[in-house]
Amino acid sequence: MKVSHEPTAPVTPEKDFDRLQAFIAERRSSKEPRSDMECFERELHEYVVAAEREVLAEELVRLDVDLPAVTIEGEVYRQVVRCEESYVSAAGPVRVTRSLYRRGSEGERTLCPLELRAGIVEGRWTPLAARQAAFVVAHLTPQEGEDLFRELGNMNPSKSSLDRLPKQLSERWEAERERFEAALRGEETVPPEAVTVAVSLDGVMVPMKDGARTQKRQDAKTQGKHPCGPAGYQEVGCGTLSFYDAEGERLSTMRLARMPEKHKATLKDTLSEEIAAVLEQRPDLTLVKLADGAKDNWSYLGAVLPQGIEIIDFYHACEHLKAAFDAAYGENSSRSKAQFEKYRHLLRDEVDGIEKVIRALCHLRDTHPRKRKLATALAYFRRYRHRMRYAQAQAQHLPIGSGVVEAACKTLATERMKRSGMRWRQAGGQAILTFRASTKASASRMAGSCCPAPTSGPSRSQKTSCYSLNERSIEVSVSELHPAS
Repeated sequence: MKVSHEPTAPVTPEKDFDRLQAFIAERRSSKEPRSDMECFERELHEYVVAAEREVLAEELVRLDVDLPAVTIEGEVYRQVVRCEESYVSAAGPVRVTRSLYRRGSEGERTLCPLELRAGIVEGRWTPLAARQAAFVVAHLTPQEGEDLFRELGNMNPSKSSLDRLPKQLSERWEAERERFEAALRGEETVPPEAVTVAVSLDGVMVPMKDGARTQKRQDAKTQGKHPCGPAGYQEVGCGTLSFYDAEGERLSTMRLARMPEKHKATLKDTLSEEIAAVLEQRPDLTLVKLADGAKDNWSYLGAVLPQGIEIIDFYHACEHLKAAFDAAYGENSSRSKAQFEKYRHLLRDEVDGIEKVIRALCHLRDTHPRKRKLATALAYFRRYRHRMRYAQAQAQHLPIGSGVVEAACKTLATERMKRSGMRWRQAGGQAILTFRASTKASASRMAGSCCPAPTSGPSRSQKTSCYSLNERSIEVSVSELHPAS
């Protein structure tokens, strides 16, 4: 049954839209220019956003339901009060009169049909305002966000409001993350020109408020050690899924990040689900597993994921090669540089390059038996020789560097979470990572960005409260609003 009522828009002595039209008419009729262009531009903008707020208020009122009782998801709710409320829109505060309904006794929470139908976020933000605020806080601190919005002259949320919003949205997302992510995967399409999918795993240390920094420092002193290093830091896990065409050009990348967790369990589970969904859709894709030599990376990439081509990041391998020649010939000596350049190219470009590198390191180890770094480097190349077939990989136009996931570590975590004086807790940090992953995603995927918003419904009597993710939506609950008998 459809809601049948005609809401009345608030009436003001002189509407903001009329004032905007009068201002424009006055300027168009004037032959004299305004001497202060900045002042004029600011004044014009104030008229425009005021008119925008007026139109938004009228539209919100149309979404209100003023009836004695309504049925929401099969439950009868009766009207308890009509009152005014201010909402934060992208143009600033909008004040409207709305109805509140309650299902039972006074102790129960009230529901507002207007908010359900409009997709009001956390009881105060319009969908666009919430999206803009979350985007800003993903890149700037709440204080910088407040300053930015004040300068722009549209909405003017406070620092505390900007701090709370991503945490509130992230809490909702995390509560049903697996279901939301599964729904997203169902809508993903692999680029048709893709022939390779590369999965990478890495991490970056971030300062934590609950990272036991003081205790770690004290333990070091107790053991007679000088306290140094990143005490109180823990590792944020980052993962990427990249698609490449037949020429080896990267087409798109999905970026994921999770706050510190033992063995990166949640991140690995998510990557496994993503890979499974991709290969189910395109079983013809070549799977490449690409990372540095960290044991935790390969205990997952090598043992858990489906069979694929395993590659140690070429540039990490080069770091070990450089350390070996520096140990043998002196750090940054001319001979060290020459040998490094020679064997770097052999390792990358020749089919048996890794074997030549190992033979050269064996000779250096025997010549300099006291140089421990030589033995360490030799053990490294022997351990991963089966993952260092770089010439073969290049011949197939496969990636040999893990720069994509290293860049993800920087863009998702380092740039935002390692600024001066920052320390993070699990929930707040995950909120930022989730939204940064969404804003760094390609246009086809905004993984983890969540703002409640309505989907389009067949009529005014039926609307859906859902989480809107970029251009897509995940249904959370259907709210049918109609008069209750």
